[in-house]
Amino acid sequence: MSRDQAQDATHDDAIQVVMIGLGDEKFALDAESVREIIDPIPATKVAGAKAFVPGVINVRGNVIPFADLRIRFGMPAARETVDTRIVVLEVRIDNEPVLVGVTADKVYEVTEISKVDVQQTPRVGMHWKPDYIRFITKWREEFVIVPNMERILN
Repeated sequence: MSRDQAQDATHDDAIQVVMIGLGDEKFALDAESVREIIDPIPATKVAGAKAFVPGVINVRGNVIPFADLRIRFGMPAARETVDTRIVVLEVRIDNEPVLVGVTADKVYEVTEISKVDVQQTPRVGMHWKPDYIRFITKWREEFVIVPNMERILN
């Protein structure tokens, strides 16, 4: 294998992600789906909305749904801190691209994670449904969760 082929193979075994934190958990969001990261802004509640998508936010003149992943994962509520951010994602819902804002307690960095170290999602002892997880891998000697945002938000 040539050096270029080896580099291509290594690149194929990695995925570029935005690392975020929710409580003590680390999540890796596919960087291709992240449109922007913004400071928290007020959300407008929507009557009859699902508990984990309680309202909408105005991002540069676009009204987009605002999802609280903590509720979806059954995690306790948390107060905003200086590190809290909203990550605006583009996900496919009913085969259409949709912008959605999700809260992150902290945004760490844009990095690559390995698809080689993928672990099976345990069926026991998790805060979330295994259907919500694409896979689990390692980042800096820690396990990180790569969520399936389409399933989470549908």
